Amino acid sequence: MATSYRTPGVYVEEISTLPASVAAVATAIPIFAGATEIAEDNDGSSLLNIPTRISSMLEYEEKFGKGFSEHAAISVEIEDTLDENDNSKVAIRAIDVTVNDAELSDYRMYYALQMFFANGGRDCWILSVALYDASMYNIDLLETAVDTMEKEDEPTLILFTDRFTTEAYKDIYDYALSSCNKLKDRFTIMDIWDETDNAKDDADKFRDVGISMDYLSYGAAYYPMLKTTLNYAFDEEQLNVIHKTNDPSVTPSTVTDGDFHDALLTDIKKGDNGYDKDSSLYNILIQNIAKDTWVKMAPGSAMAGIFARVDNDRGVWKAPANVSVKKVSGPTIMVTNAQQETLNVDATSGKSINVIRAFTGKGTLVWGSRTLAGNDNEWRYVPVRRFFIFVEESVKKATEFVVFEPNDAKTWLRVKTMIENFLNQLWKQGALQGAKPADAFFVNVGLGITMTAQDILEGRMNVEIGMAAVRPAEFIILKFSHKLQQS
Repeated sequence: MATSYRTPGVYVEEISTLPASVAAVATAIPIFAGATEIAEDNDGSSLLNIPTRISSMLEYEEKFGKGFSEHAAISVEIEDTLDENDNSKVAIRAIDVTVNDAELSDYRMYYALQMFFANGGRDCWILSVALYDASMYNIDLLETAVDTMEKEDEPTLILFTDRFTTEAYKDIYDYALSSCNKLKDRFTIMDIWDETDNAKDDADKFRDVGISMDYLSYGAAYYPMLKTTLNYAFDEEQLNVIHKTNDPSVTPSTVTDGDFHDALLTDIKKGDNGYDKDSSLYNILIQNIAKDTWVKMAPGSAMAGIFARVDNDRGVWKAPANVSVKKVSGPTIMVTNAQQETLNVDATSGKSINVIRAFTGKGTLVWGSRTLAGNDNEWRYVPVRRFFIFVEESVKKATEFVVFEPNDAKTWLRVKTMIENFLNQLWKQGALQGAKPADAFFVNVGLGITMTAQDILEGRMNVEIGMAAVRPAEFIILKFSHKLQQS
């Protein structure tokens, strides 16, 4: 704005000599949707259906509670063999703990957050769609959740944490992909639940009834489920603990009954006051329960953490693959090379499925980095799609200042220079291919280049950006030749 000086004196003007710059947006900020134990802010107000940003498990527990108590699915049996010479003493004690998968709840949000943070996740959003009440929770609430997610600009990843069937998730996943395509600033991570215990059958079911054919480049699916080192939450006061002895005169006792005719149980429970936490048997019992109640989790939440870890360590253009999965003892299904061929590449549907595998001496690794658009040459790879989302969103936010500026050569040059500087920095970091910047990217803007006179009259400024994105080396082919001895 021109300055008009009316009074004699000395005036100071600050002149900006630095060009406008593009600030890189965050790339791995997931929003988790599912049921929680509570949904309450620090002031007591409800957080149900309100996207809430958190940065730690402590913050999650303060606002959304802990895991659903799975005591109904956990059975504990204590079997004592009494001393032959003294029936008041135990010679051998065996403790057997079993988890009935059919009795487990569908609620997985708490464990999902544990896996996210353990694998490198930092900030995230929580969308509690319901509390732990089966009568109030159905999968239709997740479709409404997608609409709610759209109101928040920061999230870049969408995940659904709770356990439903492949068929039930189809409409939700389709709706999420449609939302990603509309906003063009986020990506959906999908889980394939083990439903048949066979890799090919699970993959075929997901491809046939678990996802449609639209907007596949905005999502990636991961398989199989993981055997984590987390424990199911349970209310020890409601655990079903059966005590047996080899004394035929003693009827098996259930610890949850309250009164016991068997003196052997006095060091487990005292009257109706609950378990005696000072007893050695109590501690042994809890240790055994912890040892045998590992949570089986779908891999999506761990992958969200891995996305964040790889983005922070290497950049969003690095494939989140050939990296270890933490807090796991291994995958639930050991997928072979031959089996993975059919999951990684599918000529008919093109719906690629990324596999998590266990390797001797290396542990559990992510062994795939394809979007669901596995046959698409442009958008086949997760890092390529996510890198373009990152650049598009960063540039979009940085150029908002142009709105209502003069649509002339001065503004065009300013925008072009700003974007070129941003892309040049990305090229230096290894995000773009090319021996020199001109080989790695281009930015075009101007009359007769990207705009017509009519475009300018209608208030449009068109900018074209081309990038040679780095693609992961998915197949490493080694060729050997032997030079034979010559006489």
